[in-house]
Amino acid sequence: MSEGAAPLPSADRFALRVLPFLALAFHLSTAGYRRWAQVIGEFLPLTHFIRIVRSIMLKGSTLSQLQYDTLALAGLMALAMVIAVTRFRRTLD
Repeated sequence: MSEGAAPLPSADRFALRVLPFLALAFHLSTAGYRRWAQVIGEFLPLTHFIRIVRSIMLKGSTLSQLQYDTLALAGLMALAMVIAVTRFRRTLD
């Protein structure tokens, strides 16, 4: 740390400690994570996408075997579309 540099605020320290672990969830199993980190990971679309791609590439899974992640990804997409359309309508008014 250089002279005169201010210490990081607690939110920045939290982000620097937690975000790398959440990023690892995209290519590692989240089974060993704490419960709160697993819950956050379930709301990230990339988590489901990586599970789908990994299952297809490594196991040759079919769409019926990937039903949970496919539905979760579709639900997150639908939620994002609803939020986008709602915000877009507000800007037009």
